[in-house]
Amino acid sequence: IPSNGSLPSPPRSYIYQRRWVKLDPDYLRYFDSEKDTYSKRLIPVSSISRVSSVGDQKFEVVTNNRNFVFRAENDADRNEWIRTLQQIAEERKGKAAVRTSMSLATDSATEPADKSGFLELRGFKHKLFVVVAGDKVFLYKNAEDYRLGIGITYIEMNVGNVKEVDRRSFDLTTPYRIFSFSADSEQEKEEWVEAMQQSITEALSNSEVAERIWAVESNRFCADCGSHKPEWASINLCVVICKRCAGEHRGLGPGITKVRSLKMDRKVWTEELIELFQRFGNIMANQFWAANVPPSEAISPTSGSQERRRFLIAKYREGKYRHYHPLFGNQEELDRALCAAVTTSDLAETQALLFCGASVTCDTGDPQCPTPLALAERSGQRLQMEFLLHNKTSGWLGGCHGAGQSSGRLLSALLCHAEFSRRWCTLQDGVLSYYENDRNTVPNGEIRVEEIVCLVNNPLHAHGIESTFEVYTEADRLYLFGLESPASAREWLKSIAKSFVHPCAEELLALDFERLGRLHYKGGLTLERAQEGWFALVGSTLHVCSEDGRRQEPLQLRKLQELCEYPCPAGRTPWLGEGCPPAEPRPAGRTLYIQGERKLDFLGWVHAIQKAASSSGDTLSEQQLTESDVPLLVDRCIDYITQCGMDQGIYRKSGQNSKTTSLLEVLQRDARCVRLKEGEHHVDDVANTLKRFFRDLGDGLFTRRWAPNWLWATALEDEGAKVGEYRQLLAALPPVNRATLKALINHLFRVQCFSGENQMNTHNLAIVFGPTLFQTDGKDYKAGRVVEDLISHYVEIFNVNDQEMKKQQDEITAIMKMREASSSGTQQAGDFICTVYLEEKKTETEQHVKVSATMTAEELTFEILDRRKIVMKEKDYWSCFEVNEREEAGWCRDMRSREMEM
Repeated sequence: IPSNGSLPSPPRSYIYQRRWVKLDPDYLRYFDSEKDTYSKRLIPVSSISRVSSVGDQKFEVVTNNRNFVFRAENDADRNEWIRTLQQIAEERKGKAAVRTSMSLATDSATEPADKSGFLELRGFKHKLFVVVAGDKVFLYKNAEDYRLGIGITYIEMNVGNVKEVDRRSFDLTTPYRIFSFSADSEQEKEEWVEAMQQSITEALSNSEVAERIWAVESNRFCADCGSHKPEWASINLCVVICKRCAGEHRGLGPGITKVRSLKMDRKVWTEELIELFQRFGNIMANQFWAANVPPSEAISPTSGSQERRRFLIAKYREGKYRHYHPLFGNQEELDRALCAAVTTSDLAETQALLFCGASVTCDTGDPQCPTPLALAERSGQRLQMEFLLHNKTSGWLGGCHGAGQSSGRLLSALLCHAEFSRRWCTLQDGVLSYYENDRNTVPNGEIRVEEIVCLVNNPLHAHGIESTFEVYTEADRLYLFGLESPASAREWLKSIAKSFVHPCAEELLALDFERLGRLHYKGGLTLERAQEGWFALVGSTLHVCSEDGRRQEPLQLRKLQELCEYPCPAGRTPWLGEGCPPAEPRPAGRTLYIQGERKLDFLGWVHAIQKAASSSGDTLSEQQLTESDVPLLVDRCIDYITQCGMDQGIYRKSGQNSKTTSLLEVLQRDARCVRLKEGEHHVDDVANTLKRFFRDLGDGLFTRRWAPNWLWATALEDEGAKVGEYRQLLAALPPVNRATLKALINHLFRVQCFSGENQMNTHNLAIVFGPTLFQTDGKDYKAGRVVEDLISHYVEIFNVNDQEMKKQQDEITAIMKMREASSSGTQQAGDFICTVYLEEKKTETEQHVKVSATMTAEELTFEILDRRKIVMKEKDYWSCFEVNEREEAGWCRDMRSREMEM
């Protein structure tokens, strides 16, 4: 199969120009002639999504963002090019799949840059975007082309030499051409020269070891972020990593990871170590270290230093994502299993045992082979010996278990993660001490209770042992303790909590908390000064006690409207901001800013609150909720359909299944972050998402307990009796189900008001939603009867008062007027209905106004004042502002909340 040839290639129009085209495993490049070394354009093979024939002798190369059309000499040549390109593109896709499975990182068409920016290059009218990446220098027309991966050419630096010319200029000389660059300043020039000289050093380094290790497919991508062709490694963890991750590995210390270069540290790479990396591979390493990485915490080649550092600390120092060995927590059994594993070729088992706490220097009980290393040597296991040698001085955490008793001092044997062995523990006089055994009088270590900032009660079997809990201290240390009995663990937790919690917050001790600790916070009218408070997380509820002993209204985390981190100056812990609805209706919601004592503790709170604030199951009560107890997912869909889909045959047509599945997944993951936009989301897909949510709902909208009663009520002939029965059944539903049912029926009531346009009258809506809500196969006509009755008797069953009814009628009227204006061509694009309140957010002060894309705040203000017949006086000042979804004042460009105050 030829990898190069002469093809006419169009630049932008279809005036074909003859170009020499060359294809290698990474790039499709074209040149002025076959004698040229440097191309006029390069296209990364990884960015090619499709190659297809487009006529006689022509074929099209489709990338993620741009199309290229080529014409060959004849159809046979064209077909050969298509087949070759398709084959290489498919191979690259397969490699990307391997990389994704290892690191969860997204693929990228661009090389990770060591330095990038604009430089003048002699021979070009405009500045070029230049990138130094590894042992190459890439030239792009602009930064956008770099992002897309579509470049001009690249320069192999193993034949390059850099020479400074004057204050701002320098030459990059190769045997084929001299590239004369000019920077904007002398300092910038020096930075470019240094970067290119480093690139030359890297290019000239010995690549033999790298090529042998890269022969294993998974080793061609960084084990941590997925960058292509990583040139560094951790020789004790047996992972191949990129330059940026290597820098963060060094920060973990040699006790955890020992970093070496594949190209420059030649003496380190013995034949045994190279073979070990070939046998291990990044896939085997990540099957242990990255077994449980949430997609939201994974890093990619473009991740910043702080993000990488946080991930690598969690991955290797804390072992947060590792696959725990079944023997984790039993030191004696771990050591015994390690002694057995090193006599075999099972390196994965040795890895799991060693990094879950087995001691590399444990006593084997064999006088002739006293250590696992000696056992491996006697068994002829060279690679086991190499692995053990590189981990002789690595420090790893683990645990053990034991049973104990209680006394006046509350004695018990606990698992102590910090010591990683069985310890006898006491809590007395404000000190938690741990001893070698119950006979020792001198403790191995102590934790003073006044230094404790947080306690965490972990889920059962979270760390391979029945019950565990965590203790965070002011020194930013974490201790993990464990017992076999949940009751004993709870007793210890309560006793430690009682010792360190301030008397003003003692009432929190009565709660079955998952997390308890002290934090600084600001909220209400005291935003200028942070105060200390005590926080307890129970399920999805956050309880707060202030330093003066006042217990604040608990925060329902599933009703949070926003949760975000705010940066702080270096050395300070960031703030966590929560916008949440009030416990009772009032003009503005509550905003709480939280700061931890130390970063480790704070990150634990952030993760716990994020988890508690997210949807946790498939029942209604486990969803993220609005202030009125309606799932946010339902509210988002209804809101969008009301604005965009009342006249498009709504619910009569099915959306695309793939788009429905995708939208439902992102809404269920975190509906707060989803904004449905016209043009991005088709109304039929949104409608299908709403129906599927109710169809797949755990326990159903009407609940399994009460659903038969709703169906039975349809048999009542007397309408009054039937409505009364429905009202009783409605009252029996859980609050969230009741609120959701009302919101849905209110929506369907509005839809049928437009039945003349959308053909969805009450009966048709009942046919669609009856089987969906009752989760039947559609054969039971009574399900549709229930929905039809609920829509027909909406006002009576849901006790809708006159004010609510008037508000709905006004909104329906406003929507109808908008549609009339739209059909007559008088409505401008971007018009929508906005609810405006005058001075106070009360029903009697609201007005519904059509807001056009060009309407100003002044025009809106005058319209409202005219409607309310308010005369402007000389010194009157009126302002108009939006209330966003956190119910905080501010002018928002997209104005999605459709509520404003004056």
